[in-house]
Amino acid sequence: MPKGSVNIEVFKERLRLAWSWQGKRFSLYMGLSDTTINQKVASMKAQQIELDMATNNFDPSLSKYKPQKYESISVSQLFDQFVEYKRHTISIGGLNKYLALQKHVSEFFRSKTAISVSESVAQKFKEFLAQKLEPVTVRERIVLINACWEWAQKKKLVLENPWSDVKVSVPPKQRPEPFTLTEISAIVQKFRSDSNLSHYADYVEFKFGVGLRTGEAAALLWRHCSPECDRIWIGESLSNGSESRKSTKTNKARTVPLTPRLQQLLLDRRPTDRRPDDLIFTSTNGSAIDSKNFCNRYWKPALAELGIDYRKPYNTRHTLISHGLEAGMNPVAIASLTGHNVRTLYENYAGLVNPPQLPDLMPGLIPVSDLVLKADSQVDRSQTSE
Repeated sequence: MPKGSVNIEVFKERLRLAWSWQGKRFSLYMGLSDTTINQKVASMKAQQIELDMATNNFDPSLSKYKPQKYESISVSQLFDQFVEYKRHTISIGGLNKYLALQKHVSEFFRSKTAISVSESVAQKFKEFLAQKLEPVTVRERIVLINACWEWAQKKKLVLENPWSDVKVSVPPKQRPEPFTLTEISAIVQKFRSDSNLSHYADYVEFKFGVGLRTGEAAALLWRHCSPECDRIWIGESLSNGSESRKSTKTNKARTVPLTPRLQQLLLDRRPTDRRPDDLIFTSTNGSAIDSKNFCNRYWKPALAELGIDYRKPYNTRHTLISHGLEAGMNPVAIASLTGHNVRTLYENYAGLVNPPQLPDLMPGLIPVSDLVLKADSQVDRSQTSE
């Protein structure tokens, strides 16, 4: 090594600087993995040290050159700070996902520092999660911890993000079948005729009729409804009975014109002494509807008694979209009514938008059913002749 120069080395997949000054050897761990960008960062630090040695400003304690701020925080501490930052801006359901990940982070990383997390360590954590969770949940958790590092970079708590290239493959999952028109009629009638279910009859029919997200239906207030009840404004959402309101999933509001039947449903339901901020649909005790409680205590038993294959209440939304597309409605119009991103609607419902038809390559052949009947008749004649 030339006198007065600083060498960049790779040790255990991490960058470090090495040099000599006044006959003594020094080394400085950068806390960075060996990437092109980090090599440039290390090079800049090396130049700073070389300049200080040349101008007699060198700090032999290395305090001047150590990235102390980055090295001090552990992974658990970093994620704890991120959870606190997110706590006031997300729903209870969203917060629960962060809290669940918080436990896995604490178990896997223990006291490991955030700056020591390389891409290989990030991959090992993904594999650790894969042993405990479904692929779709693993992908969701990696997205969350990636967001944590992006936030930490802005706060200058870490230098690089090892999670940006961590990918999780999720096998395709068949979408549940929409409810048929016969099933819809049977479900609504069941809720209307059963005294244990009748409180939620309007709620169930309205969800089928408008295709609302579960949280959107729970958040509807009478001030969201037009004076004639022929239009409904949808711009807020509630999560699992919480009183804390948030915007819709896409952060966009929409106004939906209602069918005459749904208009009459609201007119019949509207109390004369209503207040603008009263909920349109409530639980049996008058509070916001808790989706899990509704599903377990009312929805599941109703479908079981009817002998209808179980599908989540959210499937009412999928049902409206599917029937609308099959009836030939414009996908853009459906997206505006349901609050979908048009691209997302096309991606999720492409099979219903002008579905392609397989060509019939054997139009002149005898149908398989006829061949089976013919073979059976030949067997019968053979047995008779015997």
